[in-house]
Amino acid sequence: MSTFAITLKKLLQEKNMKQNELARLTKINKSSISEYLSGNYQPKYKNILKIAEVLNVSPNIFLEDTSSEENIKRLPILGKIAAGIPILAQENIEGYLPYDDNDADFCLRIHGDSMINARINDGDIVFIKQQSTVENGEIAAVLVNDSATLKRVYFVDDTVQLRSENPKYKPMVFSKNNCDNFRILGKAIALYTKF
Repeated sequence: MSTFAITLKKLLQEKNMKQNELARLTKINKSSISEYLSGNYQPKYKNILKIAEVLNVSPNIFLEDTSSEENIKRLPILGKIAAGIPILAQENIEGYLPYDDNDADFCLRIHGDSMINARINDGDIVFIKQQSTVENGEIAAVLVNDSATLKRVYFVDDTVQLRSENPKYKPMVFSKNNCDNFRILGKAIALYTKF
């Protein structure tokens, strides 16, 4: 039996929760929950996150159990990023999430409501593929001076515009004249939302 299955059984017993209730609350079908508990099947990262949220535990509780799987990696969740410090430096890392796709390099926890029309809400976690350029209109993690932000990026003449997905915010326009440190950190490729 997998260590994930053992941990999940233990947590269900501690929470006095039945398989059917876990399936209903996570919206994961009952047969998949049964497979996880039997140890025959390892859940994908999105289902690990759903299970952890419903059981009110950190997904890290399952990390030890899934890290031996060669297709699961741990991605750092970045918080505030200090200028001059490499983005993946320990000072910037809030924690780690399991991720079973090789495309992403790190995650950003979203603060605020500037991207709500793209269905990215406060507290959501966005998975980022690290790259220094993006196409016009793509959603990207961008470092502006000492803060990371997630916006749609547009290149207009000699400026870069960062546009929100919320009409109450105006586009931010940056050029050599008004920004000391501007860098594209990577492209948004996946989202973990609590809603």
